[in-house]
Amino acid sequence: MVQAFVAACYEAGMETVVCSPGSRNSSLVIAFDEHPEFNCYVIHDERSAAFIGMGMAQETGKPVGIVCTSGSALLNYYPAVAEAYYQRIPLVVISADRPEKWINQGDGQTIVQRGVYTNHIEAEEQLDEAMTPEEVRRKVIGAFETISRYSKGPVHFNIALEEPLYNTMEIDGVLPEKKNWERVPHGLSQHDLDIVKKGLTAEKKMILIGQMPKNPYLQELLKTLADDPSFAILVENTSNLVSMKWIHCIDRTLQGMTAEQEKEFAPDVLITLGGAVVSKRIKAYLRKYKPEMHWKIGYDFPEMNTYEALTNSFRVSESSFIKTVLDNRGDLITSNFGGKWKQRDFVAQTKAESFLQHAPFSDLKAIELMLDCIPEHAHIHMGNSSIVRYCQLFDPISSMTYFSNRGTSGIDGSTSTAVGAALAKQDVLHVLLTGDVSFFYDSNALWNNYRIPNLRIILINNGGGGIFNIIKGPRDSKQNTVYFDAKHPFHATHIARAFHVDYFSAGTEEELLEAMEAFYTYDKDGGMKLLEIHTAAIDNHLILDSYFNAIS
Repeated sequence: MVQAFVAACYEAGMETVVCSPGSRNSSLVIAFDEHPEFNCYVIHDERSAAFIGMGMAQETGKPVGIVCTSGSALLNYYPAVAEAYYQRIPLVVISADRPEKWINQGDGQTIVQRGVYTNHIEAEEQLDEAMTPEEVRRKVIGAFETISRYSKGPVHFNIALEEPLYNTMEIDGVLPEKKNWERVPHGLSQHDLDIVKKGLTAEKKMILIGQMPKNPYLQELLKTLADDPSFAILVENTSNLVSMKWIHCIDRTLQGMTAEQEKEFAPDVLITLGGAVVSKRIKAYLRKYKPEMHWKIGYDFPEMNTYEALTNSFRVSESSFIKTVLDNRGDLITSNFGGKWKQRDFVAQTKAESFLQHAPFSDLKAIELMLDCIPEHAHIHMGNSSIVRYCQLFDPISSMTYFSNRGTSGIDGSTSTAVGAALAKQDVLHVLLTGDVSFFYDSNALWNNYRIPNLRIILINNGGGGIFNIIKGPRDSKQNTVYFDAKHPFHATHIARAFHVDYFSAGTEEELLEAMEAFYTYDKDGGMKLLEIHTAAIDNHLILDSYFNAIS
């Protein structure tokens, strides 16, 4: 049964697995390792292993398996499973289990594993050794078809295995032909097309784009559409779409609007593409000034009503929809709605640049310097909380690719995800920007036997959860220092030493710039490098307040 399962996974298009040591999953690990076409990695910590696997799948777009033993091991996978679910990443959970008769009978490393991920997976299959090879293959291929042809996301195979677990046997070495999954394209119905044509006559139209992988074809379509001044196009760096014609720094552009301007800049028609949007300001703004029509475009989560104004979900690709918009716009353009948004963006950008020229060293200044120093064509991984928000204040660079775990927006796996991405794509430089709480929380990401010379970690250590000084509510609470910001005196020197990571340190702008050359020097026989920037003694939130006051 195990051999049939592994063969079916290969046939379905999976080639990489991340295994965590255990006994009950040993036959699975042996079978994957003995298979000539699988790349196998070993990561001890299951929580980290799951995010590493997710990072690989996020980077490549291909399904990646994570293999664990029974009991609490698969519960440690859950944060990554939830993140993969909301980011629509094909993560394949493979958990070994006890036979059904031993569940809840006091046997060691045994919990109820069936259905454990019910709310956050696309498919689940229960397999056992009584099944024929064809039954196993049918279940595996069916689950993979779901995430390959219809809606990407995680799947779970729970496999009940009898002892003995370590025996091996020779099998037929003929490899099955791989499946060629193709998503079935959908077009708009005539009814939907009529709705779109009517909506396109509105004078104030906004396209808001969330997280998505690079899409050159969509980028060119949107550049053409931006020539129509009735469209305002708002993107974030996680959208991986770059053009001077669009608004990239949403919070910067929204800052300082009067009530009258807020009404003037609100769209009549809102078109949303992609996944999660980082900016809380644009969410609050669009919930306050609800558009007459909100069209959600794409195959995933059609019912998601982020702005409480959803009128239509069009389950078509983003590119095909924008092409439809281009083909059906009216010829007479009487609105300069997009032009007004862009003019406001230019003014805010100029004020921001003026402020930053004289800004003191701080989290904000360190992020600016780091983004300026990252080499071209790097893949940038942004940790959550304050880091990803700081990064939204700076225009993206077209050669870069931007990633962040914005599915659930948790801090728990940022480093592990970057490690997985760097392992999956070793011919690219990967740079992780992270905060101290996120880094220490996920420090086991460094616990592996892979050198990873193409990964750089930039840790901004401000001595606590700096996001809670940025958010108005927590920072005004007397509990903030202990319970929210949770101040601490720790640094990463000894963690780096323990895991054989090259360590750099900076506490001033001069020290930071001085470290850059050695930090980015590539050594194929070296390992990952970590630069810790110390800003704990700085009132970072007050400097950020000054920044926003300056651009108001």
